Amino acid sequence: MIRTDIICVGRLKEKYWEAAVAEYEKRLKAYCRLSIYELKDEKTPEGISASAEEEILKTEASRIGQYLKDKALRIVLAIEGRHYSSEEFASFLNDKMNEGISDIQFVIGGSLGLHKSIKEGAMLLSFSKMTLPHQLMRVVLLEQYYRAHKIIRHEPYHK
Repeated sequence: MIRTDIICVGRLKEKYWEAAVAEYEKRLKAYCRLSIYELKDEKTPEGISASAEEEILKTEASRIGQYLKDKALRIVLAIEGRHYSSEEFASFLNDKMNEGISDIQFVIGGSLGLHKSIKEGAMLLSFSKMTLPHQLMRVVLLEQYYRAHKIIRHEPYHK
């Protein structure tokens, strides 16, 4: 069974996000060993300088780096990433699993995004050209990852 980590900068703050994540965690147990890591996000005051933003991104990247595995497939959620249909995403994941990938790590950044060091060497994935809150992205990612497993196994997905 594939090991899957979701590494997130920031914590879920509302009960409805927690409930949605818990639901997909439950559903995904049949398909993968899922771990979600919530990392502290840095406070970002309004109007900070570009150099201060860079320092925040470096600090958050350092925290993320503690969880990254050398041999895992790293998929970073980034607005500039590749867009897939659900079927294309499922096919991509299935191909990687058939190639012998046993660990997948998804990374979701905080309000400033992610430092370039986290993106380097990673597959960049985008669900939209719009900027979305990281809490919502976690739910969308889990839903699409669950849907991909259902597609891979030719199982019905109840809407």
